[in-house]
Amino acid sequence: MDVITVGSQRFTVGRATAADVPLIVGLLRDDPLGATRESEGAAGYDRAFDAIDADPNQLLAVVRDDAKVVVGTLQLTFVPGLSRGGALRVLIEAVRVAGPERGRGLGTAMMAWAHDRARARGAVVAQLTSHASRTAAHTFYERLGYDPSHVGMKLRL
Repeated sequence: MDVITVGSQRFTVGRATAADVPLIVGLLRDDPLGATRESEGAAGYDRAFDAIDADPNQLLAVVRDDAKVVVGTLQLTFVPGLSRGGALRVLIEAVRVAGPERGRGLGTAMMAWAHDRARARGAVVAQLTSHASRTAAHTFYERLGYDPSHVGMKLRL
């Protein structure tokens, strides 16, 4: 477990466990998009967690406050590729901070932790996607140095 500090508050960051899945889903549901596409108790979440947890290129992390309450989550996916001379990339997805902690610096600290983890693993590029409607998130990521250099597209299968 790692420790991140925001002001005088300390948080621990570590690999999620199966017991954390409902808490993570709760964080995913706590926004306008997630409220319409996530559901409580869906069996698919447990299957997805098992696949993520078994894959060495995945890290589903949770952030806990000093009372051990889950207040944040994010998922790192390490993507080997041939471009950039065979560089390793990290895809950072599903970044969520609990409502009471938003706007206090925890998201910035979580992203710094993710970047440090990725560098330690040898990644040379961090990338992410953010729904077009999440303009506040775009501002946040640009403030961290992310460049909106690409257009992402999705196809529902």
